[in-house]
Amino acid sequence: MHPETHLQLHAIRSAELQRHAADFRLTHPRPGIDTATGCHTPHTGLRTRLGLTMVELGLRMLPDGSAAPSCTARTA
Repeated sequence: MHPETHLQLHAIRSAELQRHAADFRLTHPRPGIDTATGCHTPHTGLRTRLGLTMVELGLRMLPDGSAAPSCTARTA
């Protein structure tokens, strides 16, 4: 199959799937999701702050240089 034809078929199928997804979002709305774009609303509450605090704590617990890959090869 010619590459241009292959790309056209993918573009057509992608448009069909996006149209079906938009129809589904309009008929089955979910709280916290924009029905027009399907995007989630940003989390700015306690959940996000707790997650960022846990990541920061984990990074502080790592000793310096421990994240560097080891260069020693193991033999059987």
